[in-house]
Amino acid sequence: MRRQTSATDGQRRATVTDVARRAGVSTATVSRVLNRNYPVAEATRERVESAMRELGYVVNAHARALAGVSARTVGIIVNEVVDPFYAYIARGVEREAALGGRLCLVCCTQGDPQRELAFIDLMHERRADAVVVVGGSIADRGYTSELARRARELDAGGSKLVLCGRPPLGEPAPTTAVEYDNEGGAFAITDHLLTRGHERILYLGGPPRLSTTRDRLAGHVRALELRGVAHDPDLTQPGAFSRNFGYLKLTELLRQGLDFTAVFAANDMVAAGAAQALEEAGLRVPEDISLVGYDDIPVAQELRPRLTTVHVPLEEMGRQAVRLAVSGGDEDDWREPMTGALRLGTHIVVRDSVAPRSERGVRA
Repeated sequence: MRRQTSATDGQRRATVTDVARRAGVSTATVSRVLNRNYPVAEATRERVESAMRELGYVVNAHARALAGVSARTVGIIVNEVVDPFYAYIARGVEREAALGGRLCLVCCTQGDPQRELAFIDLMHERRADAVVVVGGSIADRGYTSELARRARELDAGGSKLVLCGRPPLGEPAPTTAVEYDNEGGAFAITDHLLTRGHERILYLGGPPRLSTTRDRLAGHVRALELRGVAHDPDLTQPGAFSRNFGYLKLTELLRQGLDFTAVFAANDMVAAGAAQALEEAGLRVPEDISLVGYDDIPVAQELRPRLTTVHVPLEEMGRQAVRLAVSGGDEDDWREPMTGALRLGTHIVVRDSVAPRSERGVRA
């Protein structure tokens, strides 16, 4: 007796026709069970659902979308769901998507570009109205080419790839973008330290190949140059965007006796780890060492002293990403449709973690 083909056979997926044959019903009846848009006798429904389980039938989201029965969705692809930077952008995407009656599907790449591309393919299969890719990117020609190709495929299917908080692809591709003044924020916070007399500023954290890090470092170095302060390479210590990195790396640098009077942490989580390292070393913030961060997530106000940082409009970035991608039909009549690219501003939030340069500082 020939065994029925199922999705787990490694040959082909079971189809509606396979399910109908197994259950002894028409394909129209199977569709009614799937879509729940027409009354079906309970016994018939049970036979169909049993056949689906036996065959390992998986709904083809693409086909359902073509039939006009799939829910409208927006996909968001982030590096890490527990990182507040991504979480607040995701919340903005979800809230704006909900206003348009759309579901929001969140995918996490753990920093793997290939997983990112695979998730874009998944969202394409599901006929998502938009795919929002969040956060910095690595400069890699092959990856960029693949991303551009997927942008064109999404566009051909009536969807849109949105670059949120990352630079343009650098080659022709139908994308939209929501950026923020990353370099400008770094310039402003560095200049704030310089005006308080700090010239030995330790830049701490941020993966060196990531576009976010490159932009923040560019703003930092530009501020130093405009104030006539030489850039000491020893004071640039890139690494992860994590509290653990901030703590471990600054502990190591303090042990080595690196000379600095202020720390510019690449984000607020790095700043939280740096604050712990300074406290354990018996150094006070800001009396002995000034400390600033970036992003203005809740931990900035929870630290003691409260952290001076750069505010990034994270949730608004998520909202604008959806508005840019799905404009046309959902806006209020008075609102001008949004297209192309949008750049949001950043600004310093001055709190309690910066003081005039101390003569003590940290010296070898």
